[in-house]
Amino acid sequence: MILLSIHNLSLPIEDPVLKFLLVLIIILAAPLLLNKIKVPHLLGLIIAGAVIGPNGFNVLARDSSIVVTGTTGLLYIMFLAGLEIDMGDFKKNKWKSLTFGLFTFIVPFVLGYLGGYYILNFSVLTSVLFASLFSSHTLIAYPLISKLGIAKNPAVNITVGGTMITDVLALLALAIIVGMSQGDVGTEFWVKLSVSFIVFGLIVLVIFPMIGRWFFKKVDDKISQYIFVLVMIYLAALLAELAGVEAIIGAFFAGLALNRLIPHTSSLMNRVEFVGNAIFIPFFLISVGMLIDFKVFFESWETLEVAAIMLVASIGGKYLSAIATQKTFRLSKEEGKLIFGLSSASAAATLASVMVGYNIIISETETGEPVRLLNEHILNGSILLILVSCTVSSFISMSSAQKIAEQDNEETVSGNSHEQENILLALNHESTVERMVNLGILIKAHSNTENLFALNVINEEKNESSEKNADKLLHQATDTAAAADVKIQPLKRYDNDVIIGVNNVIKEQNITDLIIALEDSKGFSPSFTDNLYNGYLQRDDVNVLVYHAIQPLATIKNHAVMIPENAHKEAGFFHALLRVWNIARNSGATITFYASEEILNILQRIIKKANIEAEFIIMSRWKDGEETAAQLKDNEALIIFMAKRGMKSYIPQMRLIPELLNKNLSDKNYLLIFPFSEFDSTNSEKRSVGNHNDFMEIGNIVNNVFR
Repeated sequence: MILLSIHNLSLPIEDPVLKFLLVLIIILAAPLLLNKIKVPHLLGLIIAGAVIGPNGFNVLARDSSIVVTGTTGLLYIMFLAGLEIDMGDFKKNKWKSLTFGLFTFIVPFVLGYLGGYYILNFSVLTSVLFASLFSSHTLIAYPLISKLGIAKNPAVNITVGGTMITDVLALLALAIIVGMSQGDVGTEFWVKLSVSFIVFGLIVLVIFPMIGRWFFKKVDDKISQYIFVLVMIYLAALLAELAGVEAIIGAFFAGLALNRLIPHTSSLMNRVEFVGNAIFIPFFLISVGMLIDFKVFFESWETLEVAAIMLVASIGGKYLSAIATQKTFRLSKEEGKLIFGLSSASAAATLASVMVGYNIIISETETGEPVRLLNEHILNGSILLILVSCTVSSFISMSSAQKIAEQDNEETVSGNSHEQENILLALNHESTVERMVNLGILIKAHSNTENLFALNVINEEKNESSEKNADKLLHQATDTAAAADVKIQPLKRYDNDVIIGVNNVIKEQNITDLIIALEDSKGFSPSFTDNLYNGYLQRDDVNVLVYHAIQPLATIKNHAVMIPENAHKEAGFFHALLRVWNIARNSGATITFYASEEILNILQRIIKKANIEAEFIIMSRWKDGEETAAQLKDNEALIIFMAKRGMKSYIPQMRLIPELLNKNLSDKNYLLIFPFSEFDSTNSEKRSVGNHNDFMEIGNIVNNVFR
């Protein structure tokens, strides 16, 4: 034990404050230093772990504190992969994911088995387990991809889905080989494993969403919501272990279960990603680095031989699998490289399998030495595999992901321009502020980072507001948006009339969308209805959204959308439709469209670009839609396309909608959208669907908007 002179400290450091400080300095310094020399900071954290770990300078021990926090980081990576996957894209690409999963399991497995059995002369059982080490992979580069904004790329979706498949197969192979080595494989073993895995899957994928939806509806406290997410991760991981598979599968399933309950643009999602990327995931990478011992590669040629075969089987197998997937589905060269980069890292499941196999003693030598299922050469070789594969994964993923991101940006710039979008929240009641902000964040385009406004009009003479009240409402709005990493521009205006004040701001800021909210308990009061029809709707150049929120948008399963006949002929139809698609896209909810056959045909032809889960039901009479709306189920919401008198889609029954909503849907979420009827000719994207030749152009606009 080395003494550190004046402070009488010893290595490895045991003081918890100094230990944590040192780890934080590494987490802080690695990205700042390595980004300058174009080295992924993930790799830097692994190397830093090797340097300060027990096999390096022994500054820190890989004790329980490092292991526990690192394990959380590993679970976090898998959880985020499941949470951020676009379920619409995943369903669209499920067969591609299955194909890639089989490719990336079988090809490395075959190479590993041939190398283990024929070159290294392992037994059949050892060769099979040895081969399964290379079939799984860890999405260690996923945080890099997510930061570059291409997590929804088809190559990423295919790889994430394939990861679930290949890791499950690899870890099931581990469970089977361990059972066979201990003589436990029989009918009872197979039945127990199958039943336990099915029960685990049903609990996590069916019961967890029900619990989550109930919790998020009942609990508004942000800290409690985040702790609930952590509880779900660890509970799913524990259930996975009880089912006989590794905890990382449970974490991935937990991400899938909560996927629709944590919108990608929400403050909760921002917290989940922030804490994971700042603390837990770096701890995991450092803990992996602590396992690396460079000395063993100079002590035995056999270790180097085993390591070489492991590298060829793992990295070579993943490369062949990625190329086969690229060729099969005609992906671009860079997408093929991205699949290879993401899937080439071996860390989590590989390390778990090696440690399990190393700890299983199948016999003893004549001298009493234990004969392990996986020997120390495989253990040491796996450490080199982790280092090299994570290095390859980091560099290849970052290189290909940056090129794909640049290509996406070029296509967006060179193609149709984004819609002009300036969204104004007309704040009036404290109880509606948070949900108005959440709606504004959901309906805005991803590229809209500056044009979200919050307004409160002060009219002290009529006692409708005050400067103190305005400051309070605007502060609440900006705080809510900031929690989701979104900037809102607060506006405070003095005026003798609220309607005039709002209309003046609409002119000054060139507002395209105005959001006003109903109080939960009051609904459409006579004064609100009068202000709506005789005030806000007098403008013809703004999209007006009237919002009534009883429960958080994230807990809505399905939105029923009623569209009147001839609505597609309105100037603001397409613009209003994008608001609905953004809600579905960003929240993960499904949509059921009720409209005429003509409008549904239009929607079906252009919605293919949006990858949204939608159902289309012909509504022959407006009365049928009203009856359907009145029978909404729990966790369903209503969206109605409205029209002002004189517009092509206006029908007299629309005047009765406020009364019907007050009567039948006072306990439900609903949104009324009044599309604009005129538009500025300089904004070419504001258009109706006037003829069928516009389908291709509109589809391209949708595609660019959703990028």
